[in-house]
Amino acid sequence: MGGAARLSAPQALVLWAALGAAAHIGPAPDPEDWWSYKENLQGNFVPDELSISQDQHGRSCLVQSICVPTGPPFWGLVNAAWSLCAVGKRQSPVDVELKRVLYDPFLPPLRLSTGGEKLRGTLYNTGRHVSFLPAPRPVVNVSGGPLLYSHRLSELRLLFGARDGAGSEHQINHQGFSAEVQLIHFNQELYGNLSAASRGPNGLAILSLFVNVAGSSNPFLSRLLNRDTITRISYKNDAYFLQDLSLELLFPESFGFITYQGSLSTPPCSETVTWILIDRTLNVTSLQIFQSLSGNGRPLQPLAHRALRGNRDPRHPERRCRGPNYRLHVDGGPHGR
Repeated sequence: MGGAARLSAPQALVLWAALGAAAHIGPAPDPEDWWSYKENLQGNFVPDELSISQDQHGRSCLVQSICVPTGPPFWGLVNAAWSLCAVGKRQSPVDVELKRVLYDPFLPPLRLSTGGEKLRGTLYNTGRHVSFLPAPRPVVNVSGGPLLYSHRLSELRLLFGARDGAGSEHQINHQGFSAEVQLIHFNQELYGNLSAASRGPNGLAILSLFVNVAGSSNPFLSRLLNRDTITRISYKNDAYFLQDLSLELLFPESFGFITYQGSLSTPPCSETVTWILIDRTLNVTSLQIFQSLSGNGRPLQPLAHRALRGNRDPRHPERRCRGPNYRLHVDGGPHGR
C-alpha cells in the first residue's frame, strides 16, 4: 500500500516502444483511454490494425510480445502530463489513522447552496465509474469547513468493490468500506471550469462519504441505485436523466469530518485537492450493480508528513456530532440542514 511502482530501465524501454508503435499505426489514440484500474490494456488505446494477446501475467500484448501495463503504478509513465501520478508527494487516496488527526476548533460547519431548487442531471456509465453529472442549473455550491472559497459541484462519482467492505479508496484506521461517494467540486471564484481549477492552487474540493451495506438505505442513493435506474445504464456510455433530487439527503443528519491536502485519484493526479472525509457512514441495501466496474479505485498512497485535521475533539467523545457545527447547513433548507 505504498507509492507508485518504479520501472527498471529495460521495462521503461519496452513500455515506450509499445507506445511508439501504437502512435504510428492507425489513428492517434485518445489519452483518456491510456489508463485503467487493472493491468490489462483497456479501451481503444491499441488500434485495430495491431494484434493483441495476453501474456502469462494477464497484461495486454502488442505484436512481437510488447506488453503495455496501464494500471495505477504506470499512470505517470504513459503520459508526460500525468507525471505527478508517479513522482507526486501529496497523492490520494490515503489511510487515515485517527490518532494522527489534529483537532481544529476553528473549522466552521460545511454549507451547501442549491438556490432552493432540486438537483437534476445525468447518471452516466463511464466504463470506469458510475457518475452523476449535474445540469448547469441549478448551480450547487459547497463552502465552509477548510474551504476558503465557494466550490461548484461538477460530478458525483461512485466507487465500489466486488465484495462488501472493500470498495472505498480511502481507509480509516486501515479499514475500508463497501463504497465511497466522491463529490467533486471546482473553485468557481478563481477558475472558470474544472480543467483550469485542477491546474491551480486551491482549485478543487472533494467531499467523500463512505457507504456500508445494511438493512436500510440512504434516500439519495436509493434514487440513483434502484433497479429501474441501474438497468438503464448497464453498458459503457449509457446515460439516464434524473431530476427532483435533494442533495442534502445524501448527508447524515450529523457528522464530523477530516480534511487533508491531496490529489485527484485519477490521471493527471493533480495535487490541488482539498479532501473532506465525512466520518459517519451511509447505508445502502445492496451494491451488486456492475461487476465489470468493481474494484474501480486507486491503491493507497503514502500520507508522509501531511497534516490531518478534524472538527471533533477526541478529548470529549460525548460531544461528537452534537450541535450546529456537526450539521450540514443548507441555504434555504429546513431545520438548518
